[in-house]
Formats: sequence, structure tokens, C-alpha cells
Amino acid sequence: MSELKKGSKKLLHAWAFYDWANSVYPLVISSAVFPIFYGALTIIKDEESGKILNDTVNFFGYDFNNDSLISYVTAFSFLIVSFLSPILSGISDYVGNKESFMKFFCYLGALACIGLYWFSLENIVFGMICYVLGLVGFWGSLVFYNSYLPDIAYPEQQDKVSAKGFSLGYIGSVILLLVNLVMILKYDWFGFESEGQPTRIAFIMVGVWWILFAQYTFKYLPTGTNEGHKVTKTVLMSGFNELKKIWNALKSNKILKRYLSAFFIYSMAVQTIMIAATYFAVEELDWGTQDSTTGLIISILLIQLIAVVGANYTAKLSKKIGNIKALIWVICIWILICGFAYFVTTPVHFYITAASVGLVMGGIQSLSRSTYSKLIPMGTEDTASYFSFYDVAEKIGIVIGMFMYGFVASITGSMRYSILFLITFFIVGLIILTTLKNIRISDTGVA
Repeated sequence: MSELKKGSKKLLHAWAFYDWANSVYPLVISSAVFPIFYGALTIIKDEESGKILNDTVNFFGYDFNNDSLISYVTAFSFLIVSFLSPILSGISDYVGNKESFMKFFCYLGALACIGLYWFSLENIVFGMICYVLGLVGFWGSLVFYNSYLPDIAYPEQQDKVSAKGFSLGYIGSVILLLVNLVMILKYDWFGFESEGQPTRIAFIMVGVWWILFAQYTFKYLPTGTNEGHKVTKTVLMSGFNELKKIWNALKSNKILKRYLSAFFIYSMAVQTIMIAATYFAVEELDWGTQDSTTGLIISILLIQLIAVVGANYTAKLSKKIGNIKALIWVICIWILICGFAYFVTTPVHFYITAASVGLVMGGIQSLSRSTYSKLIPMGTEDTASYFSFYDVAEKIGIVIGMFMYGFVASITGSMRYSILFLITFFIVGLIILTTLKNIRISDTGVA
């Protein structure tokens, strides 16, 4: 089959559809079902008062606070991704086949999700390995997925198709989560004795969904942009050399350098909040007689549905006032949300916070990606290296953010102070972005 032309509707839709396929991972595994499942396994509460009696987990012979453990394991996972990304990006440039590497990480992540079916305290090491591999697979595939954007879409199309991808992802993941919710809450309808079994089956469904729907994307994406070469020892380090070249190129591109600095810092907070929000709600909120599983999944569904509107509204806002000014407004809202979250104690408070997060979550992700794409120098053929640099910056930011989140929680005994601490990342990122507020980024680059 001949490759589709750049900018064609079918190609753009096929690219965006990968969000539909893989977004079930961040929703079901990172945000909804797994955090609730993990909390149920690792937290012992008094049935009458609801107070936590024990929240320690023994891992490799050491006792950890359950929140700190998952934060540290998550940070370690992103550290692996940060190290692998430039290596694999460099290899893909030489062998000329981004699609093969994207497939590898897709299948790795999906199979690891299926492996979470056997997660238990008695099998904690295997379970954490699956958790790590699932995360590595998801984010590893995004290195190559994001790098396709300038290859398949013209600059004037990139904001719209980027937002479309996030929107498809939110819709698709919500559909699967609703199915999982019915299975878990009405487990007796399906012949299960408790909600534990359908919860584990939800992990299998994520892996199957991810692999199945990714086939549409793989069918139409171009295999690569360069001619193939054999992989040698030199090639293994070429990715780091490419990152060094991008770093040197940034010295003469002050606008892109400042933007990346701002993105690196505010992304620490954004990604950490998105990963840790449900763990926070499980441990810090007083759910009273209300079923916490239902409440948490409803709040997460609320985030996803509102995020569809938020991603598209932010794209429209960027056309009116410019990408940088739109990002500044979005970050200001994030700061207010963090301040409010510190005082959250009831489910109603959390629902309000969740709705607010949904409004800006999709917008900041979509707009950050498309803004960076526009700032890449015109005529650049090696977009994979630029997006590898972008990806590594984001992942190292998450490593720092998750480590600090877990560290602050361990020394203060409360995740509330961790949320409050993240405001500093937003403020610093905001200050850097304000130095670029008078620069308008058009569809053809910096105006």
C-alpha cells in the first residue's frame, strides 16, 4: 500500500487515533482503577472511624509508606524512559523505521498491563515490574508518536490535529472506564463473587484495547523518513549525540530555549498531579458512608469529559491571543487549583477540583506539544531528535516532581504539603513564559 500524503485527512486521523488506543493506559492504570486497587491493597483503615491504621508496604525487605513507594517507583520508571529515549530515537533515525519502535513499546506496555492481573502484596516485586514496564511502554511509544506530528501535518494543521488526538483519547478511554466501572460495581451481574476479580480483568482489557486499536494507526503511518542503516555501537550513542546537537542549537535559539525551560519546570507539576491525584484522594479525603470507588471513578470521568472541551477551547484561545499567552492563562488556573486542593477534605471539594483540572489538563498538554512543534526551526528533517529532547526534558521533570512529591509526603506525613509544594514549579515556569509573552507564534513559526 502506498503511503498517504502529508496533510491528508486519513493520515491525520490515523495518527490522532493512536490517542484513542493508548489513552486507556493513563486513565485506567495511572489515574483510576489501579490507584484505587493499590490503595485497597496497601491501606488498612478502621471500619468505623475510617482512620488509617497502617499504610506501610514491605518492598525488598524495607518498609515504605505506600504513597512514597509508588512515587519512587514511578520516578524510577521515568528515569528509565529518560535514559532509553535518546538511545532508541538515535537508532530509529539510522534504521529509518519509527513505526517498528513505536510498535515495540506499544506491545511492551500493553502486555505489562495484562501482567498487572497478578499484582498482589505477596507478589509485589512482579507487580511493580509490570507497573514499571507498562509505564515505560506507554511513554516510550509516545517518543515516536509525537515525533510523527511534523511529518504528517503542516504547521497550520498541527494545533487542530494535536487537540483531536487528545480528544479522541479522552473519549475512547472514558468508554472503557465506564465498562470497567459497571463490571466492578455490578460484579454480581457477571458472576463474580467480589469486585476484586473484575478490577483485575480491567487491566487485561486495557492491554487488549491498546493493541487492538493501535493497528489502525500502524496501518497508515509512514514507516520512517530516512534510509535504513545497520545498527552499530556508535549508533547506540548517536541519540545522546543528537541531544547534544539540539542543546548546542538551543544556544542560538533563545526563544526555543526559554520555552523548553518553562515547559520543563511547569511540566514537573502538571504530570505529577495527574499521576498522584487519585492516590491523594484515596488517602486524604473523608468519604464517610459514600463508596470511594464510585466517587473516585466519577470524578475521573468528570476530568476526562471536561478535558475534551478544555483541549479544544485552549486551541481556539491560542488562535486569538497566541500560544504563549494562552499557556500563561492556563498555568495561572493551575496555580489556583493547587492552592484550593490543599484545603480539600470532602468528595464535593474533590469534584470541584477535578472539574477544574479537566478544564486545563487537556489544554496544557495539547498546546505545549503543538507550540513546541511550531518552534522547531523550519526545514528541519530530523524532527525525532527535537521531540526526543522534548520528551527527555518532560520525563526528567517527572522524575524530579514525583521524587519530591514522595519525599515531601514522607517527611510531613501528608500529601497535602506535596500538592502545595508543586505550586513553586508552576510559578517559576510562569515567570519564564512571561518573558516570551510579546512573541507571537504563528502557523509558520515565530512571527
